Amino acid sequence: MPPSPPPNHDSAGDTDAPSPPLVRAYRVWKGNNVFLLQGRLIFGPDAKSILLSIFLIIAPVVVFCVFVARKLIHDFPHHYGWSIMIVVIVHTLFVLIILVLTSGRDPGIMPRNTHPPEPDDNDVFAAINNDRCQWPRFPLTKNVIVNGISVKIKYCDTCMLYRPPRCSHCSTCNNCVEKFDHHCPWVGQCIGLRNYRYYYTFLVSSTLLCLYIHAFCWVYITKIMGSEEISIWRAMIKTPASIVLIIYTFVSVWFVGGLTVFHTYLISRNKSTYENFRNQYEQQANPYDRGMIENFKQIFCTSIPPSKNKFRSKIPIPKEPSDLSASRNLHPLIKTRKTRQDLEIGMKQVYNETNKEEHRKDGGSAKSLDLPRALHTEGSYAQDTHIVVLPLQERTGRQLDISHDVK
Repeated sequence: MPPSPPPNHDSAGDTDAPSPPLVRAYRVWKGNNVFLLQGRLIFGPDAKSILLSIFLIIAPVVVFCVFVARKLIHDFPHHYGWSIMIVVIVHTLFVLIILVLTSGRDPGIMPRNTHPPEPDDNDVFAAINNDRCQWPRFPLTKNVIVNGISVKIKYCDTCMLYRPPRCSHCSTCNNCVEKFDHHCPWVGQCIGLRNYRYYYTFLVSSTLLCLYIHAFCWVYITKIMGSEEISIWRAMIKTPASIVLIIYTFVSVWFVGGLTVFHTYLISRNKSTYENFRNQYEQQANPYDRGMIENFKQIFCTSIPPSKNKFRSKIPIPKEPSDLSASRNLHPLIKTRKTRQDLEIGMKQVYNETNKEEHRKDGGSAKSLDLPRALHTEGSYAQDTHIVVLPLQERTGRQLDISHDVK
């Protein structure tokens, strides 16, 4: 029998490495959001407050159906009394659906960057004043032109991006949200570009529901007065549930109705709650105001943009950056794999070796370091780092001056 052939080590080496494990994107999202149904629904960290809102909607409707609408079913001809209960039930379901659409969808979250953006040529500079060299910084703000008006945008350190106009960072959800209006604790979600339409519809429909229940409670009291020929006070005593509902809906109308009027004013001016309370357009004209009709059409007659995040997509498990890589991402001044700490250590070695050489040549006399010549001495290191601007500072607090750029 011929001997078996030796194992082919080359073929074993050609096998592909095992692919990294995949995970849904929402599981590694760094915001404070709560996800349900495998990322199909996204809520804020205070998502439990929506349960309170649902209770405050359903409870008075149940009381109304049991103690008021049921008594009015046979008081109207042609069975019109049934429509009172049907309308209130359908309207309540509509309010609950709008509430879920407001609370359980992406309000316009901006995707986070894994590292800061590359600085512009105007941003990368060395400010040398009084023989001092400083590290360049990202400008905290930039100016962009919107409809011919200069608008200031800010850099977000958390999301590592320049926020688009009208975008703001929500401290509760820890996300940058497009056209940020406010964070509503009653719906447990930020109100922004993608859910403001549903939020306003929720306010309007809730106001109409309160007015509907309030009106038919008075209708029921009036029916009691007419059938028993008693005063309004005696009729109210005979239906305490109607009194409770009248008080409850009266207070609720002042809350949701007031918000409805306020947001109607904001839409007519094309302003957000955040912009209104910060008085952003007192010193300059509002670049987004197109007139009342166009402003309402922009909210209700335009398509909602798709989400910029694919929370249900599968991605490799991200690796936590090391301390060195994290420090490298602070300011991408030096386009290299080396960090500032590595650079300082390398320059210290050059400094020490050059000092020793000068000391031997000059017989031990102290002499200042010619840093450009030292850098050319270590030409391979300087070529590997691709230095754009090279501010250096000794750990003892001494600063080294660079007279020219190192290529």
